[in-house]
Amino acid sequence: MADRVENPQQLFQMLPKGNLFSWNSMITKYVTDGKIDDAAYLFDRMPQRNVVSWTSMISGFCQHGLLDDARQLFDKMPERDVIAWNSMITGYAKNGRMEDARLLFDEMPERDMVTWNSMIRRYMQCGSVEDASELFEKMPHRDMTSWNSMIVGYCQNGKIEDARHMFDEMPQRNVVSWTAMLTAYNQLGNIEDALQLFDKMPKRNVVSWTAMISGYTQRGRMEDAQQLFDKMPVRNVVSWNAMIAGYAREGKMLEAQRLFDKMSGRDVVSWTSMISGYAQSGKMDDARALFDRIQRHDVIAWNAIIAGYTQNGQGQASLTMFSKMLGAGMKPDLSTLVTILSASASLAALQQGKQVHKHIISSGLMSNSSLGNAIVTMYAKCGSIEDARKSFNRIHEPNLVSWNAMISGYAQHGLGSEALEVFEQMQQTGTKPDHITFVGGLSGCSHAGLVDKGFQYFELMTNSYGIQPAAEHYACMVDLLGRSGYLDEAKDVIIKMPFEPDAVVWVSLLGACRVHGNTELAKWAAEHLVELQPQDATPYVLLSNIYAAAGRWDDVAKVRKLMKDGGVEKEPGCSWIEIKSKVHSFLVGDRSHPQTEEIYATLERLAGSMEKAGYVPDTNVL
Repeated sequence: MADRVENPQQLFQMLPKGNLFSWNSMITKYVTDGKIDDAAYLFDRMPQRNVVSWTSMISGFCQHGLLDDARQLFDKMPERDVIAWNSMITGYAKNGRMEDARLLFDEMPERDMVTWNSMIRRYMQCGSVEDASELFEKMPHRDMTSWNSMIVGYCQNGKIEDARHMFDEMPQRNVVSWTAMLTAYNQLGNIEDALQLFDKMPKRNVVSWTAMISGYTQRGRMEDAQQLFDKMPVRNVVSWNAMIAGYAREGKMLEAQRLFDKMSGRDVVSWTSMISGYAQSGKMDDARALFDRIQRHDVIAWNAIIAGYTQNGQGQASLTMFSKMLGAGMKPDLSTLVTILSASASLAALQQGKQVHKHIISSGLMSNSSLGNAIVTMYAKCGSIEDARKSFNRIHEPNLVSWNAMISGYAQHGLGSEALEVFEQMQQTGTKPDHITFVGGLSGCSHAGLVDKGFQYFELMTNSYGIQPAAEHYACMVDLLGRSGYLDEAKDVIIKMPFEPDAVVWVSLLGACRVHGNTELAKWAAEHLVELQPQDATPYVLLSNIYAAAGRWDDVAKVRKLMKDGGVEKEPGCSWIEIKSKVHSFLVGDRSHPQTEEIYATLERLAGSMEKAGYVPDTNVL
């Protein structure tokens, strides 16, 4: 009847006055459909009520987070049964008000097993392990659910030894008990302990088999997983998905595709695992082909393809897919927005990033820290450092990622003093810096020319925070010394590194040599860089430019010959510009743009104007 009558007032007129069952049914229907106001309207006009009427409304209010309304109704009840008490207690517990739930629990005249087990389960979910344990010990009687609630709760809170002790003490165990322990061991990486339990299980169900398979796949042991999968008496979609996701994570897409093709009933996880797997392997054409085969795209599928394009450096494709997602009427979620902000940042697409920012504001999501951090990073990478700082200031409680985004943003813009100021502010809040923080801080010192301060931070990192310097920290120190002209000291830092320098370190030294014209040290750095990356044109180009600046043209010719003989080719330069939320990309010598003729004509006019203004090109960089 409620399906046919939308207006609760009309329904009120139609309901038979003496039929209590009909009234309760309609109230339950409204509550189930989320129409709590309509349910309340009918409840207030009931000619008579029983405990079912009261309990239905209390449960409805609790489900919608209206706990005060539920409590007022509970207090007015002429009679209460155990179901009414459980409804109110569960409402408090589900909404995180465990103190109120416990007060009501203690007042309860008679408790059933549901009451005890519900309280224990909720305490565990809130991380209140001691309170759960206290109640468990006080229970007059325990059933299988009581024991399993404790085991699952201990496992969820990382107390695997307590869970195992409880498991061993159980008078009887069912498949839930075994599977809970099995899953916990797998999640902690104790695969051998999990296997021992699995072998001892008197009865196994599809969940047990899948838990063991997932343990293998999460550790990359795909051969063991496949053997177990082949032995499974019954498989469900979760079993298939565990195998597909495992192969995809390992980059074994042929095996993943083989299983995917055999599946009879695929769900969204099956499709997105394959899409993400192809994306991680850099095969975006295959990922897109799968995406296009999905009959009905949900937000998870859209997120998988958008994230794939972003991870593979195809930011423009990400923005295009995002536009299609909105055009299809799909509402982006938190993951979508964080990813698309990252894509906007990678393209320096400021206008697109601003549009996403506006969407976040209108959606009321600005309080989310992940989005706030992504917005700061986006503005910083798009060159709008002032907007980055404004966005940072709006974050109510900046976390480590927030501080790192702002410090790195200032450092990337060459604003060393500002980066160091934020670094100091972060320390004053008591936030503990990590290795990323120190990369930003050291980079800030480099841009500000603060050599002594840089060494202080370098020592602070190890002595005060126990962070061992990585290659990027040494690269910052080399850059810091090199920019300030201390090339011999920079070389000394490299020689004393506790591990082999990577390409970033050598490039930092080469850049400093170019600025200060130190050809011999540049040659030494370039030789090491070529050993690491023989097909990378960077060391050849940098060394060639250094020789050119010194007028050593014979050496320039030798470097170019080395490149030619080694088959090393310089990647063409690429630039892009955003106009009216559309990103236009250009390569050196590129004539594929539809407005090529106008662009080159404009470039010629600009070149002429620059020459008339007295501009002389720098031929030291070739």
